Amino acid sequence: MRLLLVEDDDHVAAALSAVLAKHGFEVKHARNGEEALQALLPDERCARPPFGVVLLDLGLPDQDGYEVCGKIRKRTSIPVIMVTARADVRSRIHGLNLGADDYVVKPYDTGELIARIHAVIRRPAPGGRPESAQSELRLGRVQIELPTRRVSVDGEGVQLTRKEFDLLALLAQRPGVVFRREQIISEVWRTSWEGTGRTLEVHVASLRSKLRMPALIETVRGVGYRLVAPAAL
Repeated sequence: MRLLLVEDDDHVAAALSAVLAKHGFEVKHARNGEEALQALLPDERCARPPFGVVLLDLGLPDQDGYEVCGKIRKRTSIPVIMVTARADVRSRIHGLNLGADDYVVKPYDTGELIARIHAVIRRPAPGGRPESAQSELRLGRVQIELPTRRVSVDGEGVQLTRKEFDLLALLAQRPGVVFRREQIISEVWRTSWEGTGRTLEVHVASLRSKLRMPALIETVRGVGYRLVAPAAL
C-alpha cells in the first residue's frame, strides 16, 4: 500500500520510511504542504494506485498542518493521521474536527503508530466499505463469514466470543503476515495498555483449542502472531 509521509525533517522521514517499508508500505515523502497537495493530484501519465493513508506532520515550513489537512479533506476521503508534539486536548479536537482520522503525539512508539495506520485503513470510508472488505474468508478447512460473524471448520460451526472472532478475522484477512502484539491489541481491544498482553495470549490459546488446529496461529517470538497459510499446515 502507498503511504504519503508529510515531514519536513529529512532525517526523521528517512528513519520512519525505513520502518514503514519493513511493514509493507511504499512511502512517498513530501517535505511541505504544497508538495503533499501536489502528490495527491491524479497523474494521468502514471497508473500507480492512489495513496492509502497520509501521515501528516503539523510543523510544516510553508503552511500550517491543520490548513493542509483541511485542503486534503476537501479533495479526498483518504485517511489522514496527524503527527505532532502538540499534546493538548484542544489541538487534538481541532485536528479531528478538520477531518483527521487519528492524532498521534510525539514522541511515539513506532509499533503503536503502525497499529494506528492499519486501524484507519480498515475503517469504512464514508458511504462505503473498505476496498479490502470481504464478506467471507475461506482458509482451507476454516470458513469465516464476516457479516454474520460465523465460523465453521469442515462445515461444523464453532462458537467464538466477540474478541475471539475479531482476533481470528484480523489475522485471517492477511494470512502469512506477522501482526505485532501492539497492533493486535490496538485493533481488537482498542487500547495500548500493556496488561492486555496476557489477555491476548489467552485468546490465542482458546482459538487454537476451539478450532482444533493448534498450528493455524503461529507465535512469532518477540514480535506477535500470524495465521499460517492453509497450504503450509
